[in-house]
Amino acid sequence: MDTALKTYDVRTHGCQMNVHDSERLSGLLETAGYVDLASIPEGERPDTADVVVFNTCAVRENAANKLYGNLGQLRPAKQRNPDMQIAVGGCLAQKDRSTIVERAPWVDVVFGTHNIGSLPALLDRARHNKAAEVEILESLEVFPSTLPTRRDSAYSGWVSISVGCNNTCTFCIVPSLRGKERDRRPGEVLAEIKALVEQGVVEITLLGQNVNTYGVEFGDRGAFAKLLRACGEIEGLERVRFTSPHPAAFTDDVITAMAQTPNVMPSLHMPLQSGSDDVLKRMRRSYRSTKFLGILDRVREQIPHAAITTDIIVGFPGETEEDFQATLDVVRASRFSSAFTFQYSIRPGTPAAEMDGQLPKAVVQERFDRLIAVQDEVSWVENRAQEGREVQVLVAPGEGRKDAETHRMSGRAEDNRLVHFAVPEGAELPRPGDVVTVGVTYGAPHHLVADSGVQGGTYAVRRTRGGDAWAALQDQPDAGRPKVTLGMPSIGKPATPPVPVAACGVNQY
Repeated sequence: MDTALKTYDVRTHGCQMNVHDSERLSGLLETAGYVDLASIPEGERPDTADVVVFNTCAVRENAANKLYGNLGQLRPAKQRNPDMQIAVGGCLAQKDRSTIVERAPWVDVVFGTHNIGSLPALLDRARHNKAAEVEILESLEVFPSTLPTRRDSAYSGWVSISVGCNNTCTFCIVPSLRGKERDRRPGEVLAEIKALVEQGVVEITLLGQNVNTYGVEFGDRGAFAKLLRACGEIEGLERVRFTSPHPAAFTDDVITAMAQTPNVMPSLHMPLQSGSDDVLKRMRRSYRSTKFLGILDRVREQIPHAAITTDIIVGFPGETEEDFQATLDVVRASRFSSAFTFQYSIRPGTPAAEMDGQLPKAVVQERFDRLIAVQDEVSWVENRAQEGREVQVLVAPGEGRKDAETHRMSGRAEDNRLVHFAVPEGAELPRPGDVVTVGVTYGAPHHLVADSGVQGGTYAVRRTRGGDAWAALQDQPDAGRPKVTLGMPSIGKPATPPVPVAACGVNQY
C-alpha cells in the first residue's frame, strides 16, 4: 500500500437526508485526494482513517451521548497520531457549534448542515493553523446536488428535491437546523435523475423534509404531482419512491399521479405522530385524525395494494390515557404495514421542552410497549394478507441478517415490504439490482417469506441495468459502491453574477 495514501471514514447517524449528505461528503473527500478506508484490502487497512467524519443527528434523545462516546473512543488514536483529523457535521453540529470542541478539544473541524461543501477546505485550514476550525452558516451555501457524490448503491439512488422546512412542529428542532424550505427547479431534479439512470440506477427516492410542499418556493402548488408524472417519462427508471410527505399538505393530485404513473411505487410513508386531536394541536400539526384517515382511504381507493407506513410519538407532554387510546384507535383503523415508533424525550430548544405535563418515563414506556404490541398485530395481519401474491423483488446485497443460515436472498417488493426468497437448486442466481418474481408463502410480522421457487411455484429472474452496474463494480474491495460522480450544475441563468476572481487567483466567497 502507498504510505502516502490518505484515508477517510464517514460515519452517519440519522435520517435519509443525512445518508445522502454523507454520499456528498465522501465525494468531496475523494475529489480532494482521500481514499475510502473500506476500499483498502482488509490486510492492508489501517485501524483508523486519517480523517474521520461524523455526520450527526439531533433528533434522537441519545444523539449527543452517542457522539461524545464515539469521540472519546477516538481520542487514543488521535494521541497516537496527531496528524489524524476528526470532523463533526450535521444537525448536532449545527445546534451545538463550538460546544463540541469545548467538550472534545481533540476535534479538528465542526461544520453545519448548510456548508458541507466546505469540509476539505476546513480540514486544510485546521491542519495549517494547528487549531480547530468551527464554521456554521445560517443559510444554505450551495444546494447539495452541486457537490461531487460517492453513492452507496450502484442501482438505487437518493435525489434531493428540497431542503429545509417551513413547519413549526413543537417537538422538532429540524427547521432551526436545516432552515426554511429551498426547492430545486424541476429541470435540475430531472436532469440528475436521468444522469443516475445512465449510470445504471433503476430506483430513485425523492428526498425532502416535506416533499409534497415542493414548489412553494417558486409558486407552483401542483409541482410535486407534476414531478412524479415527469419521472414516469424517464426511460429505464423502474422505481420511484419519496419521503417524507406531511398530511396537512397531501393533496389528491399527488394520489392520482401515484396511481397513474407506473414506475411510482405503491408505498407511502405518512407520519401520524399522534391519533389524538388534542395532542396534534399541541404538537402544532395542522391536521386532525379524521383528515389523516381520509387521506389513507383515498390512497387505497386508487391504489388498493399500497403499503402505508408511519411515524408515531408516544408520551408527548400532556398526553392522557384517553389521548393514547385515540392513537391506538387510529393505528388499528390505518392498517399500517409498519410504524417507526418513538418515546417522546425533551429536545432543548424546542417549544415542547418548555411545556407542562412532561410524563414520567415509566408511563411513556408502558404506553410504548402497548403501541408496539398493537402495531405488531396489525402488521402481521397485513403481511399474512400478502400470502399467495406474486411480488417483484428488487434484490439487495444484504438486507436479510439470516440469509446465510436460511439459504435465502432478500430485497424489496414494489410496496417496499422486505422479502426473503429462496433460490431453487440449479436456478439462475440474481444479482443485487436484478428483479425476481416470486410468490409469497408466509407473512411474518416484519417481513415476507417467498419460498415459492423451492415449492414448485413461481421463480423468475429478470436481469436489469442495475444488476449490470452492480456486477461491474465487483473487482474492487468495497464492491458494489460506485466511483465519484461530479455534482449537477444549475440549469439556466444564475440568480446572481459570478463572483470575480481576486488578483491572487483565489475566489473570494
